[in-house]
Amino acid sequence: MNVWRFINMLYLIPTAAVIAALLLLLPARKNRDTGRARRRLVMNAGLFVVAAALMVVMAVGAAAEAPEAAAAATATASDAGQGMGFLAAALATGLSCLGAGIAIASTAPAAIGAFSEDPKAFGKALIFVVLGEGVALYGLLISILLINKL
Repeated sequence: MNVWRFINMLYLIPTAAVIAALLLLLPARKNRDTGRARRRLVMNAGLFVVAAALMVVMAVGAAAEAPEAAAAATATASDAGQGMGFLAAALATGLSCLGAGIAIASTAPAAIGAFSEDPKAFGKALIFVVLGEGVALYGLLISILLINKL
């Protein structure tokens, strides 16, 4: 029962706070009023700092409260390190693909428009689209290097 209490305190509460902070950011993008957008951004940053502080405080408190859970966590430290390596590889791939998608979403329609006006601009337009896709390939390369290191 103490293990579940440890997991709840360490992961679920800060995760809920981070999700709430991300939800606060959504209306700020739609809002064009700079005063309200700035206020929402400050609220979001404050909630994120509070979530990070809660995570640190609860991790220290849970580790001090449950020494048997801390001993079990120390025994499997190598598995945790390997898990964090896989998480890093997944984040490298996922975030680079997200960035490439954003880049291609803005350059591909412009490239199609430039090509429809001047067929000679196809090569230049294609280079800009491929540069955006290169970001995803670099992220994939980094994740392959990380997985090979594990």
